[in-house]
Amino acid sequence: MMRKISFTDVTVRENENLTFKEKVEMAKIMDKLNYAGIDLPEMTNPQTDSLLIKTLAMTLKDCRLNVPVGMKKENIKTVWDALKKAKKPTLKVSVPTSTVQMEYVCHKKPAKVLELITELVTECKKCCNYVEFEALDATRAEYDFLVKAINNAMEAGANKITVCDTAGTTMPSEFGVFIKKLVADIPELTKIEFAVLVDNELHMSNASCFAAVESGANEIKTNNKHIEHAVNVIDKRGSELGLKTSINTTELQRGVSQMVWAPSTQNQSVREKVIATDTPEFTLTEKDTIDSVAKAAKAIGYTLSNEDKKKVFEAAKRVIAKKNAISTKELEVIIATSALTVPSTYEIENYVINSGNIIQATANIKLRKGKEILSGIGVGDGPIDAAFTAIDQILGHTYELDDFQIQTVTEGRESMGQALVKLRAEGGKLYSGNGISTDIIGASIRAYVAAINKIVYEEA
Repeated sequence: MMRKISFTDVTVRENENLTFKEKVEMAKIMDKLNYAGIDLPEMTNPQTDSLLIKTLAMTLKDCRLNVPVGMKKENIKTVWDALKKAKKPTLKVSVPTSTVQMEYVCHKKPAKVLELITELVTECKKCCNYVEFEALDATRAEYDFLVKAINNAMEAGANKITVCDTAGTTMPSEFGVFIKKLVADIPELTKIEFAVLVDNELHMSNASCFAAVESGANEIKTNNKHIEHAVNVIDKRGSELGLKTSINTTELQRGVSQMVWAPSTQNQSVREKVIATDTPEFTLTEKDTIDSVAKAAKAIGYTLSNEDKKKVFEAAKRVIAKKNAISTKELEVIIATSALTVPSTYEIENYVINSGNIIQATANIKLRKGKEILSGIGVGDGPIDAAFTAIDQILGHTYELDDFQIQTVTEGRESMGQALVKLRAEGGKLYSGNGISTDIIGASIRAYVAAINKIVYEEA
């Protein structure tokens, strides 16, 4: 009988440098390739992180969306509110199990950590039908304690157990023996989802993972740099090992190449970079022409009219004259500000935001459309999420949020904040809006409304 080996991707969880758009596009590709799940990092900024979770929740059709809840029971509701609309949501309890990490990260003794695991899994189970327990630094844990931790998690309702070689220093043969002993001492592991995650410190993570698979694990967690090699093992030796996978091997190579965004070299022209990668990183200088600027804009998703090409080119040249060059993100801001300037169908009349650490954020927004005042009330995981929800209520329509960026543009306590919002309309065309204000929430609302106005104008 062939055993199915699943794969969960940890690229988004591990790579902090990915943009909002890159994370969404990668998730779409993984969904098509039949990944079992996608791991996200722990929420650190509820305003922006909840937007990503909600966007992926609406995007994914078959992948599980796995979100850690942290080590405080109070965090669970915030995470669940962002995740609950996913087709396959997973609340994940990630807790260190080695003595050193328990002291350093949890500041708790082993007995208290066991209580914490039970408490967190139990609370997660009240919200979500599927809960994962991830034993961090498991290979350096006291073995008897690790067994108790896993048993506690399963007794509290965990549907999936993940064992991590966080340090990545265990040899493949050692890791295989380690997993085999766990399966022998906890037979229930063979009846649930049992995953392994190995750091690549010794450049043998795939070998360690397959040693674990031969010893009873049924899922491998890896990033998109190693997935192709891991699947290739099953493709070439699966029949002999009694293993199969649901990963779409035919499309895997093309999918992985689309997911890995390699940095551009300095001597490449913008035209070469546009061809080389789906989401290029490039630098435009004073030597670039209107055609190369237009190609760069098209490469990041914008098809400009002849009039908009001129506007963007002129605006880009003005910025280049001051700082010698502009980057991809700076070009996006220029497009949002200069391209497709249209009459404002909707104008911001006023807005009231209520937010705090003990209440759920709400937004009451009024937009003017001609002589009519339209009101919307939104509730969200943060003030920005609530504001966008209120605007969607006014419109009676929700557009796909393709990208959302916030940055400061001046220094000091009264610094100006800039927000860039990119929405994808039906048909796939991108529209961007830019907003600047000393109030970052106000900047985000202005950017969202600006993008909406462009969509409404073209669809009229």
